[in-house]
Amino acid sequence: MKKNIGIVYGGYSSEIVVSEKSKEGVFSFINEEKYNRYPILITEEKWCAVVDGTEYPIDKNDFSFQMNGSEVSIDCAYITIHGTPGEDGLLQGYLKMLGIPHSTCDVEAAAISFNKFTCNTYLKGFGVAVADSVLLRKGHSYNAPDIIKQLGLPLFVKPNAGGSSFGVSKVKEGKELVPAIEKAFSESSEVIIEQFISGMEVTCGLYKTLENEVRFPVTEVVSKNEFFDFEAKYTANKVEEITPARIEDKVRDRIQSISSLIYDILGCKGIVRVDYIISDNKIFLLEVNTTPGMTVTSFIPQQIAAAGLNIKDVFTEIIEDQIARK
Repeated sequence: MKKNIGIVYGGYSSEIVVSEKSKEGVFSFINEEKYNRYPILITEEKWCAVVDGTEYPIDKNDFSFQMNGSEVSIDCAYITIHGTPGEDGLLQGYLKMLGIPHSTCDVEAAAISFNKFTCNTYLKGFGVAVADSVLLRKGHSYNAPDIIKQLGLPLFVKPNAGGSSFGVSKVKEGKELVPAIEKAFSESSEVIIEQFISGMEVTCGLYKTLENEVRFPVTEVVSKNEFFDFEAKYTANKVEEITPARIEDKVRDRIQSISSLIYDILGCKGIVRVDYIISDNKIFLLEVNTTPGMTVTSFIPQQIAAAGLNIKDVFTEIIEDQIARK
């Protein structure tokens, strides 16, 4: 009998628009001959399975739903929510209590990696190079000139918990800092301000199972915008994504090794993508993505193809590994 896989998408943040696209990708990547695939939408207003345009409310007591007079129970949840509650550990904790396997990190790893400042500061203690940064919390006072004196210009202002470049600004002049901070606060209750590091942006995906470790080829990101912002991420002619990256083999190997180390330090599960800047032959961590984008043109599908792997086989391996860990 086929197992029931819930493809969980939506979320409570601006990233819902990206999650909807990732859901379509994941749906196509899961082998329909082995699994029954059920998209499950989670928003602040409703939780429901969406099958052929019809919504079936989710019973939050056991994450099941009634369809055509029968109860459908989920054997494994493939989470593709970017942002809360699918990337910060909240949904993982709920599923853990119900004993339902899921595709991504557990609560602790998800919570740490979702908080950019906490994650980078934590990994810095293990020798991972990161940009200098300052953390601001909504409602707390800050001194803009002091921040500029500490980090210099230009600098980046980002929501501390969020992704897809929503609310991110590159600040070149002092007068731009306060508006950039307010913009970031519109997406998150915390804001991280980071030192600007000039260099080549790259990203590396990988996953580990009980039996296997797979490190994907590294992708080089060349944005035609000021930086790799939302428009560049989701507009084909605004960015050039080169897989494999135009870097020396020893640099590629180092990036893959650092990514594997980070995966283990955080205790990750499923597919993870780690972003870096290479500057003066030094590799700086940007951020760890535990629920990376899964549109057909996202980095991970590109890297899987460049590795010569069958994407449906990869997803099957991840799903079966999570079920085996139950």
